[in-house]
Amino acid sequence: MTHTAATGSPPATPMRELTVRGIALGGIITLLFTAANVYLGLKVGLTFATSIPAAVISMAILRYLPGATILENNIVQTVASAAGTLAAIIFVLPGLVMIGWWQGFPYLTTAAITAFGGILGVMFSVPLRRALVLDTPLPYPEGRAAAEVLKVGAGSREGAAESARGLWVIVWSALVSAGFAILTQTRLVAAEAALWFRAGSGATGIAGGLSFALIGAGHLVGLSVGLAMFVGIIVGWWIVLPILTAAAPMPAADVATWAGTVFRSDVRFFGAGVIGVAAIWTLAKIIGPVVGGVRSALAASQAKRGGAIVDVTERDLPIGLVFLVSIGMLVPIGILLWTVIAGGPLAGSAVPLIAGALVFVLVIGLVIAAVCGYMAGLIGASNSPVSGIGILSVLAASLMLVGLFGRGTPPETTQALVAYALIVTGIVFGVATISNDNLQDLKTGQLVGATPWKQQVALVFGVIFGSIVVPPVLNLLGSTLGFVGAPGAGPNALAAPQAALISALAKGVLGGDLNWAMIGWGALAGAIMVGVDELLGRAGRLRLPPLGIGLGVYLPMTVTLPVVLGAVIGAIYDRWAKRQRDPEAAERFGVLAATGMIVGESLWGVAFAGLVYATNSDAPLAIVGAAWEPVALIGGTILFLALVALLYRYARRVAAA
Repeated sequence: MTHTAATGSPPATPMRELTVRGIALGGIITLLFTAANVYLGLKVGLTFATSIPAAVISMAILRYLPGATILENNIVQTVASAAGTLAAIIFVLPGLVMIGWWQGFPYLTTAAITAFGGILGVMFSVPLRRALVLDTPLPYPEGRAAAEVLKVGAGSREGAAESARGLWVIVWSALVSAGFAILTQTRLVAAEAALWFRAGSGATGIAGGLSFALIGAGHLVGLSVGLAMFVGIIVGWWIVLPILTAAAPMPAADVATWAGTVFRSDVRFFGAGVIGVAAIWTLAKIIGPVVGGVRSALAASQAKRGGAIVDVTERDLPIGLVFLVSIGMLVPIGILLWTVIAGGPLAGSAVPLIAGALVFVLVIGLVIAAVCGYMAGLIGASNSPVSGIGILSVLAASLMLVGLFGRGTPPETTQALVAYALIVTGIVFGVATISNDNLQDLKTGQLVGATPWKQQVALVFGVIFGSIVVPPVLNLLGSTLGFVGAPGAGPNALAAPQAALISALAKGVLGGDLNWAMIGWGALAGAIMVGVDELLGRAGRLRLPPLGIGLGVYLPMTVTLPVVLGAVIGAIYDRWAKRQRDPEAAERFGVLAATGMIVGESLWGVAFAGLVYATNSDAPLAIVGAAWEPVALIGGTILFLALVALLYRYARRVAAA
């Protein structure tokens, strides 16, 4: 297909836009980024936005093919970013393995949950485009950055040269990141450094992973979120944990075990309370702007029906088609839910269960699409706390089931209800992740003169590609490394932190033994943090997003401390970049270096899972034993910091060129 104009007037030469090769290239990039995001999300509870690296790779490849255009490159990044974002479904689905409902990830069921939610996410966000992309002051940081990358690449020979240099920055960062991760598996260098100690009558510690992926993630989330996570570390690990361990002494346990046990049983629910309040506050703040924007969209639709000429850059998928697809998707979703219920303890209540779930998906899904789209516009898709939305969704779904069944059901019925709540949440989560991402893509399209309906079609292709890739990657990682707390988990088990929390919340609500006390204290702390953040905003100071604080409390310190370090390093790099001749280009090279760090370690993680599967060994590359650990710790830490410095120095040199 060709694009007739960026402004509605016919150009001298039609521009390629939605092409077969563009969709195919987007699909190939999808394989890499989806696998990387699945691994990173399961390991540390974070995923990264793939729009900018996909745009760089697309430009580096398509510039060798005839007739390549900025709009075709935009389609490639749209496909790849949608699929990469859909990998966030792993924040929910591993919970089905953790509770023992699934032994693995059945391909068709996993793909269907992912695809149905994703397609609904695309449909729900179509009427929100005008509200949240056009008639709004929202900054859309990643959407604007991706547009700038595309414009530079299309604008000149220098732009093509910059995209090629940017690709090399990604490649070198990825190689160093993967190489260090391989060294950690040989045990020649340590994977993390930790020191646990008594604090009065309680216990606490300090720990950090030697992970390039986490440094890169910190750079991308930025200083505000990084410092908020550091506040969360202080509150959760250095204030709440010592108090709770003092109240629950374990004389027979070592300090690390003692602290870890209390953290998992109490502190993470405190963090869930903080996250829940922060998510509700975010929703309350954006209801007004979203309603106003939807009214504007309806007014524009009426003007079009009255005969007004609509610019090519304003043409969305027809609203009638959007409505039909959205309603039509409820049929396969209903069939999917029936296959979950049939033959089990819930079969006798299939009709109210499925009807309630379909209304839940339709209503809550639409609200979540608006919330996530707004959050992505405000702080970017990488920073947008969709996991907080997932927590609220599973609580709402579980409470809905309690209303239908009550508590005190037999264990097999409770397990089936928990599984049902997780599957319904998984579908809603697909809506959340895609609406979180695709409004960002539509902002990029608006800035480069793309046709919205063609991007929306590309987003559907991205959802399909992602749904094909996610199940086998999940199966590979689940069957080889396993998940912490699940049967058969090995020493390299993945934490899957959000899935663990979401499944624990569902079990707690339906089983009646949820740790409401700690959630309540966390909610109170969250309310205080919301107030502090608002005061900082009014004073014009650097803000501390409450959701970032909640993640700092909830996630293991080995994950969050390197993210904080990466945020500080990224801020120092960006301060240098602002003094350069082309500050935006210099900042982009920093983003690409951080992206390469994430991609390299994450792809190695997937490859390592395959190696574990092939060798049937949890440590197939280990060449030294426990006696080497002191050397591995000291030498590994020095090597890690030196390599981080070298990669940023390389990015600065390329940027200065």
